[in-house]
Amino acid sequence: MVLGASFAAAASVPWSLLLGGLLGLVLLWQFGRLLDQLWWTPRRLERALRAQGLRGTSYRFLTGDLKEYRRLVKEAWSKPLPLRCHDIAPRVAPYVYNLVQEHGKAGFSWFGPTPKVTLTDPELTRDVMSNKFGHFEKLKFAALAKLLGDGVANHEGEKWVKHRRILNPAFHLEKLKRMLPAFSACCEEMVSRWVESLGSDGWCELDVWPELQTLTGDVISRTAFSSSYLEGRRIFQLQAEQTERFMANIGKIIVIPGYLSLPTKSNRKMHQVNKEIESILRRIIGKRIQGMKEGENPKDDLLGVLLESNMKNTDGNGQSSMGMTIEDVIEECKLFYFAGMETTSVLLTWTMVVLSMHPEWQDRAREEVLGLFGKNKPEYEGLSRLKIVTMILYEVLRLYPPGIAFVRKTYKEMEIGGVTYPAGVIIELPVLFIHHDPGIWGSDVHEFRPDRFADGISKASKDPGAFLPFGWGPRICIGQNFALLEAKMALCMIVQKFEFELAPSYTHAPHTVITLHPMHGAQVNLRSI
Repeated sequence: MVLGASFAAAASVPWSLLLGGLLGLVLLWQFGRLLDQLWWTPRRLERALRAQGLRGTSYRFLTGDLKEYRRLVKEAWSKPLPLRCHDIAPRVAPYVYNLVQEHGKAGFSWFGPTPKVTLTDPELTRDVMSNKFGHFEKLKFAALAKLLGDGVANHEGEKWVKHRRILNPAFHLEKLKRMLPAFSACCEEMVSRWVESLGSDGWCELDVWPELQTLTGDVISRTAFSSSYLEGRRIFQLQAEQTERFMANIGKIIVIPGYLSLPTKSNRKMHQVNKEIESILRRIIGKRIQGMKEGENPKDDLLGVLLESNMKNTDGNGQSSMGMTIEDVIEECKLFYFAGMETTSVLLTWTMVVLSMHPEWQDRAREEVLGLFGKNKPEYEGLSRLKIVTMILYEVLRLYPPGIAFVRKTYKEMEIGGVTYPAGVIIELPVLFIHHDPGIWGSDVHEFRPDRFADGISKASKDPGAFLPFGWGPRICIGQNFALLEAKMALCMIVQKFEFELAPSYTHAPHTVITLHPMHGAQVNLRSI
């Protein structure tokens, strides 16, 4: 009777009450998970790091050090640097600068609820980037990757190996030599445009930053898509717009989970632009595949290399096991646009700025170029013999590296330099600080001295592996030779035609917009020679 009464009582409990109890348990479980992720795990990781002698900031709930980071950046970026000042780290990355000053070469801070250890020892940096044991993964921002290109730079494991293997042939020396006419044609168009801008006195003021972005976008368009060059140029324009919108919202994207999914006006526009980019690429790729099926030889450009490799590794049903899918090819093309355009345009812009500050090196570069080529178009053999120009580009990459830091994340427990890092720790490798370390480069570290590279990279500093503008190890930038060859071609053709100096309107204000940009442009006075 008692048992029956209990069943009857249970049966009389309203379903709404049972559902409410169940919902309460689910919410309690979710709250527990959030509490663990946002409080207990960060505190556990902080104790583990401090127990091994690492120093750093204390964890602040949810936001970590983001508020202080934004405050310091706003303060530093409000004040320009003096002209000819190459000590840019305190302005470009003030938070990391303070962290290193206070906590040494291995200090930690908080990227939201995740600890971030900053390592400025080049030997430890190389250990992490060589990834000998596979215990580090790239810190991937899914939203950024999807909008700007989810290609080889973001992949891990077998997918990275496959994509790198397929892409490598496109950057072999023989392929790069065949791209020189495209480099030359784009540079010639830009130089002709500059000549037309000159006044009756042979001078003009020009902001070379957008000009050089257009140049490198055009080079990518020609070398990636050859005959589809104009469609490629449209992709470049859309990618530039995409980057600008993304950076305008970067603070919200970092702090608010799933922010890009919100139906804001800016988000809708970014997704619309992404669809247009992918639509153009799909159309170009479709035409190229159809031509190859009809017996046309693959074109000797990046897209041709990717599609040829893809078709070699598909079965009779069109399924790819060893090659890339069409979606993979689209993402690689998007990434190639962004990375290829950004790296070289940043390098060339800072080179023109720095050579304007140091006209003696501009004169030396011009003397070398005219000695090798006269007023003729540069060719590969001559470009490969450039010594002064190469030293200048290396020194600019040292002082103004396009990417100021690399980041990795431990997904397993890992030892670096005698410290055991638990899983879930971000490892920041600040290239800018390694390149500006007087202990490595000497007391003249902040001076523009290209001759430090006179005997090559390995003898330029006390540590032969301290020059890291393109990374290190197996994931070193696949396009570094492409970027340097393009930069040499452009610089040669510029100094053949012009001498240049900083315009009075120029403000020396380097800052980061994914890569290292001039905040207020790069205005120079050009004079035809």
